[in-house]
Amino acid sequence: MKRLKCLRSMVAMVLLLGVSSLSAQNSDYPGNYAKAPRFKALLCYSETAEPAHVEFGHQAVDFFKDLTVGNGYILDVATSFSGYDYDKLAAYDVVIAINTVPGSKSERDAFEKYMENGGGWMGFHAAGYNDASTKWPWFNQFLGCGTFLCNNWPPQPALLDVNLTNHPVTKNLPVSFVAPKNEWYMWNEPADKRDNVDVLLSLSQKNYPIGLKDVVSHGEWPVVWTNRNYRMIYLNFGHGDREFSDATQNLLIINALRWIVSRSPKGDTFKR
Repeated sequence: MKRLKCLRSMVAMVLLLGVSSLSAQNSDYPGNYAKAPRFKALLCYSETAEPAHVEFGHQAVDFFKDLTVGNGYILDVATSFSGYDYDKLAAYDVVIAINTVPGSKSERDAFEKYMENGGGWMGFHAAGYNDASTKWPWFNQFLGCGTFLCNNWPPQPALLDVNLTNHPVTKNLPVSFVAPKNEWYMWNEPADKRDNVDVLLSLSQKNYPIGLKDVVSHGEWPVVWTNRNYRMIYLNFGHGDREFSDATQNLLIINALRWIVSRSPKGDTFKR
């Protein structure tokens, strides 16, 4: 009988410790699992762009679709901005522009209104291209730089320097890394000349001269930046089918997506 009472006491103690341990775990549990998709994104790319930019578009669709595994967010894919008025755009927490921008006046008006009212934008490479023929001054104000000036050719890898190491997009990146081959754009007025722009990464001066056919020998070359007046980030890579071959650059892309979404006027969905 004494042995039975002792056994019962031990079982009760084990159960009590187990419950206490579970309670302690629940009170300081590190996981934050979503019960529904956290946000909604529209990825827009063109099938009629330069072939290398279309290749990037196809791989970008696969890359961002892979990130929806587990129903973490909703991703809609479109091959143009046609039909996306302000009300439709407003349904998305972020617009991921791969190789195209709104073209018609109605598309541009809708996009301007979307961004001026707290919309999110993540643009790559050709999605930021504009020159004298673009005739969209608001876009230059939004992008935070001048028109296109020149680029290296052929596309090639390059050493990138992290300018702001404590920014949420760059805080877990090395201070410099070699990015996959790309056609790097330079602008008439670099983004780092504007007070409202934070340049996160730049092409290292160690790359100069860069190019074999079209050679760039000097100049300021911001690669990733954000205009603090908007919820946006621009990443100047997106040429060809090798852009998602580097883990560091992929981490940068995911960081950028998360950061843009986390700053939604609706609040940080990752903390809910």
